[in-house]
Amino acid sequence: MLRKWFAPILTAIIIVGVMLFECSKKGTKEEPPTPTWTTYNTTNSGLAYNYVNAIAIDSSGNKWFGTYRGVSKFDGTNWTTYSTSNSGLVDDWVYAIAIDASDNKWFGTYNGVSKFDGTNWTTFNPPDSGLPDYSVCAIVIDAPGNMWFGYYHAGVCKFDGTNWTTYNPLNSGIAGWGIRSIAIDNPGNKWFGTDGGGVCKFDGTNWTTYNTSNSGLANKYVIAIAIDSSGNKWFGTDGGGVCKFDGTNWTVFDTSNSGIASNYVSRVAIDASGNKWFGFDVGVNKFDGIKWTLYDTANSGLADNQIATIAIDILGNIWFGTYGGGVSKFHE
Repeated sequence: MLRKWFAPILTAIIIVGVMLFECSKKGTKEEPPTPTWTTYNTTNSGLAYNYVNAIAIDSSGNKWFGTYRGVSKFDGTNWTTYSTSNSGLVDDWVYAIAIDASDNKWFGTYNGVSKFDGTNWTTFNPPDSGLPDYSVCAIVIDAPGNMWFGYYHAGVCKFDGTNWTTYNPLNSGIAGWGIRSIAIDNPGNKWFGTDGGGVCKFDGTNWTTYNTSNSGLANKYVIAIAIDSSGNKWFGTDGGGVCKFDGTNWTVFDTSNSGIASNYVSRVAIDASGNKWFGFDVGVNKFDGIKWTLYDTANSGLADNQIATIAIDILGNIWFGTYGGGVSKFHE
């Protein structure tokens, strides 16, 4: 008789036990992962210099850091530095880096452009190419593979692999000689942030200028541009905070009406979740659309408050290049 009821009773006990265990799991609040900061500088790594102007990430996940002492490549373990003393890099002052579809690295320097295919170096500068000037401060690559080079004092130059075309205020509708930033939207329009002329949009034929007189742009010095998944343009300015443009309406975020930490915005980046990251001379702001969060040397592991560049890798790590502190990697 006892054996007859033993199996059902045991089964019931097991089921109840499993249910209680599952309920206890649901009632347990899982702690979110702790944000981690890692800093790489000349003391603890193979980084060539602590002033990092540019960061690019190739298809293999290697990080490329442009400094005033050449370019440092980091594969996650090993560091390799390319400079004028050990490679074909044309100048050690590297302001901009872009990587094309063939994984060629393009370095904008104080003395022209260097292309590196992993083995061979090719130099482009005014004496032997169609570049209008030496000092290149911005590089982007469009969908067809055209290179766009921005200059401090010579406008913009397009290179299709064979032909060079220069756009400046004398021969086009671009609004300034100094081009601080370049971005390309999904339709292929080029957006140029100028040094005093506002923002210029170029559709391949027509030029449109947005400035403080004819639009909601808060400042005519546009240092940084990023475009989100909805096509909104985010302009970082020199004194006017950040301006968002949805194609019709303008929204300004500054220290008087938002949680932004500074009106001088040196860099803008957007992560996979749509969070906006703004770099300043007082640290970094994260903006999730509602909440503003400041990270600086006082409340985080950020190596230096002066942010020169921001890049985001495929794992969601955010890399901050600083003026003096090296590179800080942040993982939420």
